Formats: sequence, structure tokens, C-alpha cells
Amino acid sequence: MSLRRAVAAPFARDGSDRLGESEFVVALSLDRDWFSPDQAKRLVDVAASEGLVERDGDDLVVAFDPSEVSLPDGFAPDESILRERSTFERVLAAVVQHGEDKQSAVAAINRLQDELGVTLEAAAVVYARRRGIDVAEFAERARGDL
Repeated sequence: MSLRRAVAAPFARDGSDRLGESEFVVALSLDRDWFSPDQAKRLVDVAASEGLVERDGDDLVVAFDPSEVSLPDGFAPDESILRERSTFERVLAAVVQHGEDKQSAVAAINRLQDELGVTLEAAAVVYARRRGIDVAEFAERARGDL
């Protein structure tokens, strides 16, 4: 959620769904003092890989409604959001978001991996699909890892 909040902040401030990448970087690094300019550029890459923004030339287009994201007083994102999540982490997050207990899901995915003899990512996708959770966007990446 913190990644979504950090991405939403510059767009919400401008009341726009499109910003120049340099404007976005300035908003996060100089205006808010959350990140260095290099870290803010890294955030753009992570946000794009997570599907939160799309690049359109030199512009960034947000893929969600930034006005629906709350920014609590004193909010400051942790640097951990600059790390790109693995396919497994993304699928696990989707599973947890649908009400599954994280530890139980990880244990079940590990068992499934052993049973099927596939990668952890592929097992996570199978686990999620068996529970009716749409993880199609991650399935192709997991298939590529097989």
C-alpha cells in the first residue's frame, strides 16, 4: 500500500493522471524529500513493473485513481518500496489480499511445489488459481521461469 501511496502523491497533488517523469521525480525528491532523485527514478521503474504507472514517451500515466488513495498526515514511504517484488511475492500478496493466512499459504505453496516438481512461482500461481484468484498477469512470468 505504501508504494501506491508514494506513487499517488504527485498525481493527486496536481489533480492529474499524467505527469512528466521529471516532474514526478522532483515531486518525490525535492518537494516531499522522500527520496533522492536516483531513488525516485528507481521508484518509477518499480511502479511501472507493478502496473501502477505506464510510460508514454517522457510522461507517466497513473493506472489507478490517485484521488482514492489516502495519504495520512506524516506519511513517509519506507525505502523498501524501491525493491521490485518477485513473481512469488506478488502472487502471495494477491492470495493474502483475498483473505488467506500468509503463513498457511506459504506452507501450502511449498507442499504444492514439492508435489508438482515446479518452481515456487509456478506453484504459487497454481495455488491461487485453485482458489479462484485471478493471477493471470503473473502466470506468464511464472511460465517463463519453468
